Amino acid sequence: MIRMRRLRASSNLRSLVRETVVTKDDLVYPVFIKEGKDIKEPVASMPGIYQYSADRFNEELDRVVNAGIKAILVFGIPSHKDEFGSEAYNDNGVTQNIIREIKKKVPDIIVIADVCLCEYTSHGHCGIICGHEILNDETLEPLAKMSVSLAKAGADIIAPSDMMDGRIAYIRKVLDSNGYKNTPIMAYSAKFASGYYSPFRDAAQSEPSFGDRKTYQMDPANGREAVRECENDIAEGADIIMVKPALAYLDVIKEVSNFTNYPLAAYNVSGEYSMVKAAALNGWIDEKRVVMENLTSIKRAGAGIIITYHAIDAAHWLKED
Repeated sequence: MIRMRRLRASSNLRSLVRETVVTKDDLVYPVFIKEGKDIKEPVASMPGIYQYSADRFNEELDRVVNAGIKAILVFGIPSHKDEFGSEAYNDNGVTQNIIREIKKKVPDIIVIADVCLCEYTSHGHCGIICGHEILNDETLEPLAKMSVSLAKAGADIIAPSDMMDGRIAYIRKVLDSNGYKNTPIMAYSAKFASGYYSPFRDAAQSEPSFGDRKTYQMDPANGREAVRECENDIAEGADIIMVKPALAYLDVIKEVSNFTNYPLAAYNVSGEYSMVKAAALNGWIDEKRVVMENLTSIKRAGAGIIITYHAIDAAHWLKED
């Protein structure tokens, strides 16, 4: 008889043969910075997550540093929004200012700057619009201007999440021509039009005022297309590619990891986080056990970088263990 259970007999044996290990170095923590003063507003649909103004963000940054998290993903929420999202590339905008403050206080932390217009536009879409059409090519210039502005502020990585065709090549060219040849691009390559984003819309205040994002984000039914999207972004100059969401798309993460050896990120998104938190708060699940199982599944599927709202808790649990 083949006895597979021999290697499961003790904790030390299980650790010895463990195939997949999540570490705090794998984790990226998303943060929401709101323009204004003395703001620490809870996101109702995301227990434990807050919007902070710059003057209150130090307390959250301290939590990140104390947990040993080495990278954060920054989303800015401006007080002024217009049809063109012009605050996105304001050198003194909310996101640019907080990046400077973070890098001044913790120079070694990796600051990843999300690049998209949805938080900055009055209509909430990720690009320039004409009527109810989201224009692809006309959106590339403001995305590139935003990228340069964020790199100038000190962002270590630029992360375009808009899903416009050709934006990685356009942004790469403009970054290079402005002296930022060494600034990496983390492309939201396979970003699906998912129902799991709803709590994020509350956190980032980016709900579209009309329609949806299905004409530019991917159809959840398409796996092979996700590989093509990643292939295109690599060809255009992306340094890191991403699949978003994570848990409902583990098969896509696996397919992409089989296709390329480029660094691969996965975004454990707001809806995935909120479902776990809601169940845990009701006493239905063991939060630590389920979170670590979810994160392990994402890494086992092939992602080396995991963007997750669980990052601080997970880092502490890993330290305890």
